[in-house]
Amino acid sequence: MTRQHIWIVSPASARANNGNWQSASRWARFLRTRHRVTLSLHWPDADAPTPSGAPPDLLIALHARRSAASLDAWTQAWPDRPSILLLTGTDLYRDIHTDASAQRALKQADALVLLQPAGLQVLPAPLHAKTRVIYQSAATLRPAPPAAKRHADICMIGHLRAEKDPYTFMRAAAQVTSPSARLIHIGGALEPALATAAQVTADKEPRYRWLGAMPHAATRQRLKRSHAMALTSHMEGGANVIIEAVSAGVPVLASDINGNRGMLGDDYAGYFPPGDAAALARLIDRSIEEPSFHALLRAQCDARAPLFAPAAERAALLELVDNLLHDRTSPTKE
Repeated sequence: MTRQHIWIVSPASARANNGNWQSASRWARFLRTRHRVTLSLHWPDADAPTPSGAPPDLLIALHARRSAASLDAWTQAWPDRPSILLLTGTDLYRDIHTDASAQRALKQADALVLLQPAGLQVLPAPLHAKTRVIYQSAATLRPAPPAAKRHADICMIGHLRAEKDPYTFMRAAAQVTSPSARLIHIGGALEPALATAAQVTADKEPRYRWLGAMPHAATRQRLKRSHAMALTSHMEGGANVIIEAVSAGVPVLASDINGNRGMLGDDYAGYFPPGDAAALARLIDRSIEEPSFHALLRAQCDARAPLFAPAAERAALLELVDNLLHDRTSPTKE
């Protein structure tokens, strides 16, 4: 069978080491089991030409607004060749409602991908027919063995930027009362004001530590040794860090937003109102002081784990891609 050429546009590079990059690199790995794949920041790309000089068979774009120019160029040059648009949190919960280029990208793509089903609630109804939900995945890590620990680490993972609301995590550090609690933030500073705030908080609050950016593998090892993970975001398309926590047996304390509900379920017990540092602090204390509550959160996360299996994500992605490629080559396609 001929290996067809898939071009993936990711607005984030490996250097960014963020959720978009993790999604793009994982999809490239899955697709290379069946197709040839090029991964670049945009299309066309003079630094990543097609191997044969012929156009790719299919374009996958991550992020409606930031990849809009690539999708525009693709649609104009090759209107008969299919495209997939993966919608991020800033797409779903901001850009597609206000940005003309993001709105145009929604119409141009032959298929849309959401990372959790709650996103359908904010996507215009006429687009639902061409939308698929594909949960992201992560390899399972063996949970850290039980051991007497001096600290109960609550880990937050994410670069310091407004959408992630790191201020709430910082403010919670001053309101947690459990003696063993330690709030650990891993992520690079994308906004100078947030970097300053993190450093000031670390200097003022002994239980708060900002470790800066770390390699992905090291971050996962740090996460699996944590008591819980905090996710304070105002918007999430389908947070990869939730999957990495669940796959490591670490319960999540998450802001009560649409994207997090789509990942963890409406009945999850570990939500707090977005921006409410006091409520997050109470959840942290309760997870440490009440073993039965921590066990409940872990059991609820464990129940979601099958949704985030790599085999399930790979199968769903390959099915979508192969269906689009088949439709393009089918003699019955109009």
